[in-house]
Amino acid sequence: MRYCTLCFLIVVCFSFSFLSCQNESKQIDESKFIVYKVNPKLKRIKFYWKDTNNTILSNFKNLKSKIEDKQERLIFAVNGGMYNKKYHPQGLYIEKGEILKEIDTLKKAPGNFYLQPNGIFYLLKDGTSVICTTANFSFDSSINYATQSGPMLVINGEIHPKFNFGSKNLNIRNGVGILPNGHLLFVMTKEKINFYDFASYFKSKGCKHALYLDGFVSRTYLPSKNWVQLDGQFGVIIAETETY
Repeated sequence: MRYCTLCFLIVVCFSFSFLSCQNESKQIDESKFIVYKVNPKLKRIKFYWKDTNNTILSNFKNLKSKIEDKQERLIFAVNGGMYNKKYHPQGLYIEKGEILKEIDTLKKAPGNFYLQPNGIFYLLKDGTSVICTTANFSFDSSINYATQSGPMLVINGEIHPKFNFGSKNLNIRNGVGILPNGHLLFVMTKEKINFYDFASYFKSKGCKHALYLDGFVSRTYLPSKNWVQLDGQFGVIIAETETY
């Protein structure tokens, strides 16, 4: 009887170990993602919302037109966080050191933004990038740009605890993570994906922290990879530009 019990326990342990390894080693199809890596200390990364006339830019086509008037070229752009019906940032938004929208600390409300913990992605004036949970954020004068969104995808190297492997909650998604070398990793999916698999992509790249930006409305402008989306309507835009 003891021998049978021991054999049963060995089989059970082996099965769990095998399934765990299967999940961890699941092949990632890179062709399903639009990926952009950038060093924010060397490249010009800015957050945009309104133009000088206080008009919401809404999409990359409008942004492209505005910056070209200033003799700048648009290199990369992605919608940068959730927004309300007026296309205002859902939560905290800081541009050029100025708080244009206050932080949203509400914890219990419907929607992905409030799936706790949510978080904030911000850039310091020296280009250092930070992603943290909303609860761990504190404002100081060194912050140049910030956008709040949610949920967090990766927290301290671990996938968000409320994401489920094999979930049928599928959607187009985009997000941002910080690579081990401090560079930014922007990712948008070409196909619908669940939160767990999307977060797994960032974790597989070594991101200790990553933040979900938005879902089906997501757009990316990246001509270097033959991916140009100029349509859409949203709030905050994160972009890289260079001078002619």
